[in-house]
This record gives sequence, structure tokens and C-alpha cells, in this order.
Amino acid sequence: MSTVKLVDENTKHPKVKAVFDDIKATKKIDRVPNIWRALATNPDHLELCWTRLKAIMQPGKVDMLTKEIIALAVSVTNSCRYCINSHTAATQKLGLSTEALGEVLAVVGLYNQMNKLSDAYQVEPDILPKLE
Repeated sequence: MSTVKLVDENTKHPKVKAVFDDIKATKKIDRVPNIWRALATNPDHLELCWTRLKAIMQPGKVDMLTKEIIALAVSVTNSCRYCINSHTAATQKLGLSTEALGEVLAVVGLYNQMNKLSDAYQVEPDILPKLE
């Protein structure tokens, strides 16, 4: 259950209405997802989050499926049920099969474990990225 009353999709608040309209148009959907309706309780924060999402979650050097897989991996790691469902749906929409999803989740589980083991053993890094 939400900790705030979700803002109605048909709000008259100009900033919220503009963001809601942009969300629907950009994502080609007919309703505003609940996360945005919760964020709309603070219109400035809603606008900031949406602007950042639009800037980052678009095709660039990294394709959209990869970005959504990363978002899913972070959501799993952070135990965000809402985001796990949302980003799983997004990866499916972009063509990720159930078998591939299983591989992604296996990698997430493996590296969550390996990260924790490395932290627990306080292993000093010895394989470093090249600096350009």
C-alpha cells in the first residue's frame, strides 16, 4: 500500500499535467504508472525525476534493452518489487525471452553473492580498468 495518496491522472495542476501527458506520449501508454502518480505529490520532484529518466533512458552508446536489463538488475539488488515488475515488463516488451531473463537473474544473484564475499574478505583490487 502506498504511503501517500496517488495523484489523480486527471489532475489540473499544470506542471503535473504536463509531465503526465509527456509520460504517456513518450512511453506510448494510455495511463500514468503509479510511481509517477506518487512522485506527483511533489511536482518539482516529479519533473526532475522524469527529466532525468528521459535523458538517461534513451538509446545512446548503450541500447535500450541493455539499459532496461541494468535497471532490472539494480531493482533486484535493491529489492524494489515495483521496479522489478516494471523493468521485467519493459525487457519483455523489448524482446527478452523468459530463458534470457533467467540468465540475467542468475548473473544478478551470482554477482550479488560475489560482491558480498569480496567485501567480507576485504579483498584489495588487483585487476584495474585502463585509464584513457
